[in-house]
Amino acid sequence: MSDAGAPGGPTVTTRIPARLDRLPWSRWHWMIVIGLGTVWILDGLEVTVVGNIASRLSEDGSGLAITDAQVTGIAAALYVAGACSGALVFGWLTDRFGRKKLFMITLAVYLAATALTAVSFSAWWFFLFRFLTGFGIGGEYAAINSAIDELIPSKYRGRVDLIINGSFWLGAVAGSLLSVIALNTDIFPKDIGWRLTFALGVVLGFVILLVRRHVPESPRWMFIHGQDAAAEKLVDGVEEEVEAETGRPLPPAEQEITVRQRKSIGFGLIARTVFRSYPKRAVLGLALFIGQAFLYNAVTFGFGSILVKFFDVSSGATGYYFAVIAFCNFLGPLFLGRLFDTVGRRPMIAGTYLTSGVLLFVTAWLFQSGSLTAATMTGCWCLVLFFASAGASSAYLTVSEIFPMETRAMAIAFFYAVGTAAGGITGPLVFADLTASGVPGDTALAFCIGAALMVAAGLVAFFFAVAAEGQSLEDIATPLSAQEKENAGPN
Repeated sequence: MSDAGAPGGPTVTTRIPARLDRLPWSRWHWMIVIGLGTVWILDGLEVTVVGNIASRLSEDGSGLAITDAQVTGIAAALYVAGACSGALVFGWLTDRFGRKKLFMITLAVYLAATALTAVSFSAWWFFLFRFLTGFGIGGEYAAINSAIDELIPSKYRGRVDLIINGSFWLGAVAGSLLSVIALNTDIFPKDIGWRLTFALGVVLGFVILLVRRHVPESPRWMFIHGQDAAAEKLVDGVEEEVEAETGRPLPPAEQEITVRQRKSIGFGLIARTVFRSYPKRAVLGLALFIGQAFLYNAVTFGFGSILVKFFDVSSGATGYYFAVIAFCNFLGPLFLGRLFDTVGRRPMIAGTYLTSGVLLFVTAWLFQSGSLTAATMTGCWCLVLFFASAGASSAYLTVSEIFPMETRAMAIAFFYAVGTAAGGITGPLVFADLTASGVPGDTALAFCIGAALMVAAGLVAFFFAVAAEGQSLEDIATPLSAQEKENAGPN
């Protein structure tokens, strides 16, 4: 129903959000999870592979004139800068032009940049395409998280979002083990193995691209942007598919929302909405992202050198330790994710942040006192990151559901960019000398900094987190386009 003559665009009333939220889990939802969520595996693969093959790239005969420090320093910083830039650019475009267009474009950017990284012939070429790879991955975070939350029923939104974001660590496991094979010169020559690791990312990304073609646009985005008829048709088709699969009719969807359609939202309105209308939620988003970014850099930035310097682990074996740690990171969202929908957002977000921070303080004390071995140190890291990974994943869930729909992708992009910049730029500057000094007290201090910020974020969550479990996105944050029902056009 519409009032085409209304200023600012026609007014429509729809039940689409309620219809999507009351759907049972189905094959259609699995298609969304596989098509959109599996890209985080590629991100984990990318980040881990580059760190593990740095020493090989710097060797004579690698086919690339580059130093180890340039790979882990300049190239890593450019990847982070690309991810931050891509998140902001594609986040704005996602809110303006739709989720589907942008999650296809961002994956295409990733594929092209990764393929061109594999054929690098000089340092500048490698640096350029590491930046562009990050640019595509950063855009994925905004486009994918907004699409997932708008397509997944409210009953399952928390656990699905956490598990999808946590799947980054499956890619990290694969990257760690893949690097062991790629660096084995009995299998691949020095100048071929590292290139094949990037080529594998291209192959996996292309498979995801084929699946992703079948993932629809967000009906929530469509009805606000003047495509209400197409949105109704899309949801009609999904309901028919689900009813055929379950063999029973769906319950009626009663709740309506009335919106005044618009084509785009300006930066000024987005900023005013996020920081003026929802200041406590903005503080929450910043605290969660910065806390998890510093904790992960405190633990992982010097992880290899810590094992080598303090526990006499050979550099060739550190990949196995990291694979164990990465797998425990995935287990956290997998086993704790459901509790974010049942126990609730506030106790689980605050609890995972506080628990991981306290455990890291304990790890720092045990490490400084000389009570740990390589195995027990790894065990401590696993326990810390089991909780921290669920908390970090909940940061993405939080900022994607607590702000109005028209600002969702841009909000995700902003908080992701701030957190990534803090962890990828400030973190290494703070932790590099501490973890490289060889002094146990310095490394323990690095752990304590990450732990303190995580505890601080947990306390912010305790007071400011939103009880969003089981709620429609429109109830958590009313869309900017929403109108009072009496202002709607005739039925």
